[in-house]
Amino acid sequence: MQAPTPNNPSFIFQIGIHIYITNIERERDRYYDRDEDEVYYERLRNGRIRETIERPNGVKIITVYNRYGDVLKRTKVYPDNREFYIATWDDRDRDDDRGDSFFIDPGDELPPLRLNIPVRDYILDADTADEEEVEFFLDQPPVEKVRRIYSIDEVKRSARLRDSVRRLEVGNLTFDSGKATISRNQVGALSKVAKAMLALLDRNPGEVFLIEGHTDAVGSDLSNLELSDQRASTVARILTEFYDVPPENLVTQGYGERYLKVKTEAADPRNRRVMVKRITPLVSYGN
Repeated sequence: MQAPTPNNPSFIFQIGIHIYITNIERERDRYYDRDEDEVYYERLRNGRIRETIERPNGVKIITVYNRYGDVLKRTKVYPDNREFYIATWDDRDRDDDRGDSFFIDPGDELPPLRLNIPVRDYILDADTADEEEVEFFLDQPPVEKVRRIYSIDEVKRSARLRDSVRRLEVGNLTFDSGKATISRNQVGALSKVAKAMLALLDRNPGEVFLIEGHTDAVGSDLSNLELSDQRASTVARILTEFYDVPPENLVTQGYGERYLKVKTEAADPRNRRVMVKRITPLVSYGN
């Protein structure tokens, strides 16, 4: 387990045979402007914290965190009092007093995934699809019935849960080896993805999209985990800064070299990639 430091606020921990990274500040900094926004905190029971970020335009982003910093609930409230749920995990039958058990994978409760649709309907490369196809693909439901609503962090850490939603590969967006940046001429590779997200958000402002970062197998597990998390954050920032996708509707997570697209130990650029998954049905009851 690696504790955060001032220069690297990431928190790395191990669950079973896998290591995970969480960086609350990196994600939070994407949708919180320290110079313009107001932020308020309220202590709740069981060590929970309610954070309210109020933007100059009157929009409020209200998030409830548990004692570990996991997101339990998040809503977006407009000045006219319209409220949209981004995360609505129902924990009435659970609490956060888990002792030494930091995380229990809810996917362990589920049977093995049975894919009853063609692979082409389960994995789509945005590079080979047009805008309408990308939007239609992201709008499709999970490939199995959702048993219950999960927290965002449960979905991030459970491969079994993530496997239940379709995956959009951003195939023509790659990173240089050891880098988390992309060149300016590659920004356009995210155009179709961004337009599809905005179309879905126009119908439901509570949509949630998970941006997954991945690396090749060159380098250590820990360095690749951090690098992949930075890559996911880079893509989320581009979607917001260049295409105006609301940052609070994007969540990011790095998975290092765990899920190689091409099984090789070499520095293959096809493994330095991102994937997009619409996880709304897993984390929200809807609006």
